[in-house]
Amino acid sequence: MLTPTSTPTRAAVVYRCRAVAHERTDGHEHPLGDDYTPTPRLAMRSLRRRVADVADQLDPAYARPPRYWLTDQAEHERALWLLATGRPYLFTIHDDALRYVLSAHPRGGTR
Repeated sequence: MLTPTSTPTRAAVVYRCRAVAHERTDGHEHPLGDDYTPTPRLAMRSLRRRVADVADQLDPAYARPPRYWLTDQAEHERALWLLATGRPYLFTIHDDALRYVLSAHPRGGTR
């Protein structure tokens, strides 16, 4: 049986992954959803899923940069390093009408 501890020895770090679409004409913001994960690696997995979802809905020319990002291992390692050291990571996708901003950043606690 698991029992909660009253005083954790280390504060938990939670990574918030967020996707927002901004209209290019007036900047109006459309939240596409948030996800919370306990580790940088799971945050990156969440971002990859969201980038793939957005890319699937774009015209082929606009989908090329996010599809390339999905396979860019060096960029994923850089993002993991940023998150693990307490920094945010952002990835932006553009098309004619919208700018999608996908981000992950640590919230609370220490690492």
